[in-house]
Formats: sequence, structure tokens, C-alpha cells
Amino acid sequence: MSATLAGPIEIAPTTTREMRFLVLASTVGTVIEWYDFFIYGSLATLLAKLFYPAGNTTAAMLLTAAGFAVGFVVRPLGALIFGHVGDRLGRKTTFILTLVLMGIGTTAIGLLPTYRTAGLAAPILLISMRILQGIALGGEYGGAASYVAEHAPDASRGRWTSYIQAMASTGLLMSLLVVIACRLGLGSAQFESWGWRLPFLLSSVLVALSIGVRMRMAESPAFQALKDRREIAHAPVREAFAEPANRRRIVVFLFGVACAQAVTFYTAQFYVLYFLQSVLKVDFLTASLAVAAGTLCGAPFFVVFGALSDRLGRRPLILAGMVAALVLLLPLFMAIHAAVTPAGVDTVRIALCVFIAVVIAAAIYGPYGAYLVENFPTRVRYTSTSVPYHIANGVIGGFLPLAGLSLVARTGNIYAGLAYPLAFCAIGLVVTALALPETAGRRLSDCGALNEARSRTPIDGTTR
Repeated sequence: MSATLAGPIEIAPTTTREMRFLVLASTVGTVIEWYDFFIYGSLATLLAKLFYPAGNTTAAMLLTAAGFAVGFVVRPLGALIFGHVGDRLGRKTTFILTLVLMGIGTTAIGLLPTYRTAGLAAPILLISMRILQGIALGGEYGGAASYVAEHAPDASRGRWTSYIQAMASTGLLMSLLVVIACRLGLGSAQFESWGWRLPFLLSSVLVALSIGVRMRMAESPAFQALKDRREIAHAPVREAFAEPANRRRIVVFLFGVACAQAVTFYTAQFYVLYFLQSVLKVDFLTASLAVAAGTLCGAPFFVVFGALSDRLGRRPLILAGMVAALVLLLPLFMAIHAAVTPAGVDTVRIALCVFIAVVIAAAIYGPYGAYLVENFPTRVRYTSTSVPYHIANGVIGGFLPLAGLSLVARTGNIYAGLAYPLAFCAIGLVVTALALPETAGRRLSDCGALNEARSRTPIDGTTR
């Protein structure tokens, strides 16, 4: 099929002012979608009490972690659904659909009855809304990365796409701050009685504001060029997996950068929260404040590493981040454990450890958006970028809290849960080093010919 496509179409360069608006429009939705998704994790300990039978705290926490994982596991399904829509109908339309679905799922959680009033129906409804959230989130990242990258200049694509990754951390930070504010404002008793619903209900207001911004977005010029030439893929999912070179790139990227990115990101910002609350028994407020402080300080480094990747290349930074994770994650968690003593909790030390873990994750995740997009052609880019990202983040990353806590419970070793992220990080390091090429500066103006030789031709025309 690719042989019948016309030659490359040159896209008019996007101005810096235009880039700022479209990045804002893309990332504001990303912040809200991740905010919606992270609220569940931020309130995991409380939700375990509210939606499951009393009497077995460990079982309730594992079931809540499983509910967290379910929302991730369905993300690949959302990637296939919205990858098809995004490659067929456009990036803008898909952006709005995913945002509306996420808002519905999150707002509904804020209205659900608890186990005390609804019995087993309560956890069933909760998990159903998590599934809806996961499907919606499965369509978000691939679209945001493709949309921004297809507008960005070739020489600064890493910098512009890195804002999307930074906004994922901002969504987590926002969820923690909103939950903390509600808890402090209402008091623990009122918050645990009904105030926990407010962070979920706030989503409806945020979604309405974000839809207003996204409605002003123009369609991606690369996708519009395909549409004008009537070269849009008729069956994007089938085409993405039928072409051998593209199928190979999906698999290699999944077990290379994607799996390492997923486990380092979720270890730095989510597993550490579970570790503090469930393993070290640190109270919710103290744990949340420490994680929020470390995340806030580390978030700018996603953009720093994204911009550096335009100059130094994507692979060197990503590989360095993987090596740093393998060397430092265990010592960081040991330092966190040492910060929790009978005399009190050293929140500054914990925040510093979280900050270092976030910076390590940023070295991988900052260049990730550009690296992902540059590996796949425009014609099936939404589908091809969404699938490895959401399998890695959905299945591998989504099961991290559950797998980690289960390993701790089974072995009695509080550090046993780290075996899970370290194993996937090691796999990612080997696959990335051996099988993924450098892509910094690659043109995206080929309009989607599924041709590996052409797609590996950088700006200067040389072969990398």
C-alpha cells in the first residue's frame, strides 16, 4: 500500500507563538486526564476502607491496588479504539472524545455509593468507572504526542513534546494538592465521610474549561495533508500491524524504552506513595506532602531532558536514565525507610529521595515523546505510538503497585517490590541499546509512507 502513496509534503513551519498555544491546548487536557486518573491512586488507602468490607486491611488494599491496575490494563484497548479514530478522523476530534469520557468516569466516582450503603455493588461500580477512565486515557497520550510533534520544528521537537510528559507529573501533583487542601479544609472526619468526593467532582469543571480550549485547536498539518491527498489509512490498526517493519518497531519500542519508562515513572511517583502508606505506615498527609514536594521540584527536569535530547540525542539520555534507575532505586528506598523512625518522619529526606527518583524518570520520559513519534509514520502514527505506550504503562506500569505490594507481603522483605521495576528496566536497557536507532532531528513531513529507509533519514540526509 505504501508504494502507491505520493511523495513527501512539506509542512509550513509553526511559529513559536503558535507552538505555545497548541502545547497549552494539548497539555491542559493531559493535566486534567492524569489528574482524574491519579486521584484514585492518591486516595487508594481511603477508598479501600470505603468500597470494600472491613476486617482485612491488607486484602482491601490489594483489591484497591487491583482496581488501580484494572484502569491501566484496559488502556491498550483504548489505544486501539482511539488510535483508529485518531488516524481516521483526526487528532482534534479524538482529543475531545477522550477528555469527555475521562470527565464522565471521574465525576461518576464522586457520586458512587460506598460499601456501607450499596454492598458489593459499590466496588463493582467503582471498577466499572475505572475501566471507562482507562479506555479514555488510552487515547490521550498518542494523540497529544503526535499532535505536538507534527507541529514542532525538527530541531526542537524534543523540547516541545517534553511538556506533555511534564504535565503527567503536574496531574499527579495537582491531584495530591487538591486532596490535601480538601482534607485540611474539612478535617479528617468530614473528609473521610463525604469530602473525598470533592476532588472527583471538581473534574467536571476542569473538563468543561479544557474542552473550551481544545475546541479552538486546529487539526494537525501532517494529518490534514494526508486528508487533502486522500491518503488516510482506512484500517489503521490492521495497517500498523500488517507492515513488517512497523510491527517490528512497535514490539521493539514496547520492550525497549516503553517498559523502562513506565516502571521508572510509576516507581518514582506512585509506588513510593504506596510504599510510604502501606509498608511504612506513614500517615496520608505526611506521605502526600513529601511526594508532592519531590514531584514539584523534579517536574521541570522533564523539559530539561527533552530540550537536551535535541542537542545530545534521545538514546544517550534515555540509556543514562535506565542505568541510573538500576543503580539508585534500591538505595533511594532504603533512604526513605531510614527517614521513618519511632521518633518521627523526616519529610525533607523523603522529598529529596522522591526528587532524585523523578529526575531519573525524567531522563527517560523527557525525550520519550519525540523518540516515540519519530519511530512511526504519519499515516498510522496515532495507533502505532499509542499501542506500545499504553501496553507498557497500562499492563506493566499499572500492575506495579499490586505486584510490588504482593511481593512485599509474600516475602516479608519491604524492598522486594522493587524487583519488579528493576527487572523491566534491565530489559528496556538491553533492548534499547541493541535495537533502537537514534532519531533526533528526523523529518516528519513524509506524510506516512511505511518505508523504514526513508523514515530513518535525518535532516542532513545522512544515515544514522
